[in-house]
Amino acid sequence: MTGGAADRGAAAGGTGATGGAGATGGGARAGVDVRPMEAEDLAGVLELNAASVPAVGELDAARLAALVGMAELALVVRGPAPAPTADDTGGPATGGPTAGGPAGFVLALGPGLDYGSPNYRFFDAGPGDFLYVDRIAVAPWAHRSGLGRMLYAEVVARARELGRRRVTCEVNLQPPNPRSRAFHAAMGFAEVGRQWTYGHTVEVQLLELDLRRT
Repeated sequence: MTGGAADRGAAAGGTGATGGAGATGGGARAGVDVRPMEAEDLAGVLELNAASVPAVGELDAARLAALVGMAELALVVRGPAPAPTADDTGGPATGGPTAGGPAGFVLALGPGLDYGSPNYRFFDAGPGDFLYVDRIAVAPWAHRSGLGRMLYAEVVARARELGRRRVTCEVNLQPPNPRSRAFHAAMGFAEVGRQWTYGHTVEVQLLELDLRRT
């Protein structure tokens, strides 16, 4: 469930709490620090993730650490929100973390992992040319600030660096997340499938961004 794109399956494996690649700077803005997720960030990331449910799946500290350890990109955004624009990732509009916490984060995974997400497995069953956005969230106080597009710019840059042809993710159809669907459509993502998961309680739209066309 993206927007974040996330999943409710348990993470497996991982090498620690500071994994993932560094920011490329492709989406950098004055006063905003986009950097690799560190152990000191995890409590704030958990709080922001909890505020973003059900757009993203629930996490505890152990599962977050495992996800970060296996991620090919694990970034956190700190600093003041940029001037408002017309984009956000479709997360909740009110409540949640204050301006003292992370403004946003993203976790993206490569192919071939032992990861229980049914949505990740959908993409991993095909060609291994993807970078999968497991979850992305922007704090309510930073919505419509451009941070969602900034984080996706980092994902795209990392995918190109790794030689991947696609960025993949999913968004909720049930429970509905129309703002996230609109955001991803505006970014150029196209539907490649739909599926019900978690005991037929969540329906997702599976999406990909073909980097050969951008």
